[in-house]
Amino acid sequence: MYMLSEEHKLTVKVIREFVDQHVRPKARSIDKGEYPRQLLKLLGELNILVPTLSPDVGGAGADTLTQVLVVEELAKASPGLATIMEIQSSMLAENLYHNGNKVHREEVVPKLASGDAVGAFALSEPCCGSDAAAIQTMAERRGGEWVINGTKMWITSGLYADYYLVFARSGPAEARHRAITAFLLHRNSCIEATPIEVMGVRGTGTAEVRLNDCRAGDDDVVGEVNGGWKMAMWGINMGRLNVGAIGLGIAEEALREAYIYAQRRIAFGKAISEFQIIQHYLAEMYARTEALRSVVYTAAKMRDAGDPDFPLYAQVAKLLGSRTAVDVVRLAVQIQGGYGYSTDSPLEMLYRDAKVTEIYEGTNEIILNTIYKFMREKFA
Repeated sequence: MYMLSEEHKLTVKVIREFVDQHVRPKARSIDKGEYPRQLLKLLGELNILVPTLSPDVGGAGADTLTQVLVVEELAKASPGLATIMEIQSSMLAENLYHNGNKVHREEVVPKLASGDAVGAFALSEPCCGSDAAAIQTMAERRGGEWVINGTKMWITSGLYADYYLVFARSGPAEARHRAITAFLLHRNSCIEATPIEVMGVRGTGTAEVRLNDCRAGDDDVVGEVNGGWKMAMWGINMGRLNVGAIGLGIAEEALREAYIYAQRRIAFGKAISEFQIIQHYLAEMYARTEALRSVVYTAAKMRDAGDPDFPLYAQVAKLLGSRTAVDVVRLAVQIQGGYGYSTDSPLEMLYRDAKVTEIYEGTNEIILNTIYKFMREKFA
């Protein structure tokens, strides 16, 4: 495990023990729709639900690479749990800690870090997933307060969230990202959540969230009025790095399952691992997985170093992570054949889970657009 310090290796050991003891036995239950709230609390007790925050608010005072390692290990057993965790940690709790006010930092963040509260990142809308700057949810000033109306879509933990980081339009539509404000809303009767059935990463409480005349005060604004886009990008860049880590975990697990199966499966009088085509499949899977590891870990280190190219590398990690996950699981299923296509194999779940990594936190087509924009700046 190159690039890892002894402390990082200890973290991996601890989280692997946690995964084997608590997550793997629940993975299929989560896949069938069970929201893993108790597992979030257990992660909080270990101070690794939001590992990058300081211990005084429930974190571990760790670096971004530690965050990535936790997500990677969780994703091997349950990409659904890894998705919930990375959104709650990087996109919500860490975002609030660095960009919110005193109440957000001292009252809300510790609840999110401990798992006592669940949070949701509410940006996407039915009209606007890829074109998030065109959101239509409105925040209007009425009598000294904000009144928010609109519909959010594909919201992870939306069914069960206690807090919603809501992005709403606070100016004219033509202002696009320059007129978006972030609000932290506590769950109440003005919020209506409806479940969305999804193909993979089930058990994530994915929902359509309707905001019906939700009242918010100025203290509920996160950051500055009309400065919500900064909050969104803070979360999204880390979210994309985390998706790379989820893809890495999926690919590693699929490779392990395929390799073990290939040693045991007998065909034509010998283990199928003795056939060159299977050896080539496994070698290709290994090479791509290790290349992905290098990109993901490097991007994490770049963030901690304050490297201005971190946002670019976060996009690359997401792109390669999602593609690698899908391709490696596909080959793993092919190696296992009929068994891999059955629900008896973990690969069946991983294959479904892998697909969404090409879609959420920005479709890969949008990621390519973003990478090219960064390239224009670098090569100008």
